[in-house]
Formats: sequence, structure tokens, C-alpha cells
Amino acid sequence: MSKTTCRHVIILGLGMIFCSGVLPAFAQVAPPLGEAGSFAVLGGSAVTNTGATAITGDAGVSPGTAITGFPPGTLTGTLHSNDAVAQSAQADLTTAYNALAGQACNTNLTGTDLGGLTLTSAVYCFSSSAQLTGTLTLDAQDNPNAVFVFQVGSTLTTASGANVVVINGGSDCNVFWQVGASETLGTGSGFVGNTLALTSITLTTSATSHGSLLARNGAVTMDTNRIGVCLGTALGGVGFAEEQYPKFLTEGPRGVNPMLALSVFNGAGSCNVAIELGVTGPATANGDSCASSPIAIGRAVDLIRDGRADVMFAGGSEAPLSPLCFGAFALIRAMSQRNDEPETASRPFDKDRDGFVMAEGAAILLLEEYSHAQARG
Repeated sequence: MSKTTCRHVIILGLGMIFCSGVLPAFAQVAPPLGEAGSFAVLGGSAVTNTGATAITGDAGVSPGTAITGFPPGTLTGTLHSNDAVAQSAQADLTTAYNALAGQACNTNLTGTDLGGLTLTSAVYCFSSSAQLTGTLTLDAQDNPNAVFVFQVGSTLTTASGANVVVINGGSDCNVFWQVGASETLGTGSGFVGNTLALTSITLTTSATSHGSLLARNGAVTMDTNRIGVCLGTALGGVGFAEEQYPKFLTEGPRGVNPMLALSVFNGAGSCNVAIELGVTGPATANGDSCASSPIAIGRAVDLIRDGRADVMFAGGSEAPLSPLCFGAFALIRAMSQRNDEPETASRPFDKDRDGFVMAEGAAILLLEEYSHAQARG
């Protein structure tokens, strides 16, 4: 059996996987993409990128010639500006688009929001526009060759945070969206499948698409992620390090949890928040003792003010409650001695302050540039 290959594309603020190779069974509803299958992004009039986008794979345009934003964007493949490869890809795109549009519709979903639905392999159609709010689940029912086709009469729009997921052994590469006008993926959307749009395709901040983005006549526009993280911490993952040290002494280096190296440095908090939220703007950290968090907030403000970010998560986290920390700070008499009055021990701005009280916790503010917030309504 022939095999479909999915290649990864990472775009700052956007993530894609595009599909290439000969598609498996069910060719009657999943036409081969031909030359177009090697493209992560293919536009008709233009391909536009804003910011430090990184693409693994090819990007191109035809019959237009405009490809902008590379650099600062980068790619591991080749840019094709109306050359023979891009022209051939557009011809194959047209063939695949028409084949998808000509399939008999199994279920008409006109007027139905795709969010909250669980669908099995079939051809689904919308006589006009289609909307996705929430999560659409595509159930392959343990068939790796299950194919899903969506025929959209005009526009396809996903709300912020919308998702498409394929479950039970299916392949993202066997999902096809034939869009009669334009597709717009909302902020933070997680999309799946190959989009074949008659006009244009737009990916907004933090949207992800697992599949090729192919526009016949219009532009493919990629809006990079300008959301960042700046978190402060004084001690990092000191408690975890303390737990691992006895294992190092008794079992040697191989007895140490490999995550130790990623947990003890000050940037661990910012990195994990960025990974969890899909944030790929500035990610910085600082360790400035008790002032770490307010200094992090100040740095976040500077990044927005300097035009390097529109939105910043800023604050700090601390987890210092370990015997080593207690002993070290008690030794230098940095901790409060008010053991008989614990309710008055923490008084950082009092003239009679006699030390600090250690605690664990985190607090994060969301800072946003004013005009950017206005644009969101």
C-alpha cells in the first residue's frame, strides 16, 4: 500500500504539517495533490508573512510573484515565485479542487456549527459559509485510511481557540477542506487537514494548521505570534535539585532525573508557560532575589513599549520550601525570628522588619498594548 508522508512546518505563532506523497485508499474522495502536495504554503496572488516565521518545507505562489516576509521568516525548503514548479503545483491544485467539489455530498450541514460534533468518514457539505466554534472531532473508527471531505460553498471561519482533532487511528493528511471562497483561522485555533481554497487563506496569531494551505487565486497570509512571556524567580527549581542530589550520590549520574537540567535554571517557568500556551514571541526570565517578579513586569512593559510584543504574560513563581533553603537563609539570619507571633512575621515594609518569611506561589499578569486591545474589541 502506498503511504502518505506528513512533514512538519513550524511557523512562529503558527504551526503546520503538510502532506505529500500518494494518498492511500479512497482515492475517489481523496484525490492526489500532485506537485501541490510538496508545498506547505501555496498562494495564487501572493504569500505574505509578518515576523520571524520558520517554515520546514516549500512555499510558493503562481500566477502571482509576490512572496514577502522571508526574511525575517526562514524556511528549509525552497521559495517558488511563479516558476515551473509553482505553476505545475497550481495546475494540480485546480485538478484536486475540482475533484473534491464534484464529490456527492453524504450529509448537508448548512447552518450547523461544526463545534461539538463528532463525525465519521464521509463527504460533508455547506451550501454557503461554515463556522467552527469549539472542537470538531473526526472519528476514523480504527481505519487508518478513513477520509473526511468538507465542501464549503463560500467562507470557512474558525473562532479563537477552535480545534479539529482526528481520533481512533486516523490521519490528519486524509482530511480535506474544499473552500469556495476564503478560509480564516482564528487566534489560537488548532486546525487539521489540507485546505484547498478558491480565494485566500489567513492564519491569525497562534493559529496552527496540520496540513497544506493551498489557495488558487488569492493570497496566503500568515500573522506571526507577538505574544511573549517574562517571569521572574529567585531560586528556580531548588527543591527538585535537592531531591535529586542523594540519587546522584548513590546511583551516579544515570540515577538523576534527566528533567533536572531543564528545571533548575531560572528560565524554566517562562519556557513551560510558552510551550503550554503556544506562545512564540519573546520568552525571557530574570533572577533578582525578592524583586524578581516586579522587575519581570517592568521588562514586559519595556518589550511592549519598544514594539517587540503586543501581549505579555508577566509575573513570577517561587518554590523554595526545602530544608536546604531554610538552613541557608536561617544561617545568615535573613528569616524572621517572630516564631511566637507568626501572624506578624511577614512585614516587608515595616520599620521593625526582622527578616522575611518563605512561601510558595505564583502570580501572572496579562499586559496588552492599548491599540491592540482596542482592535480586539
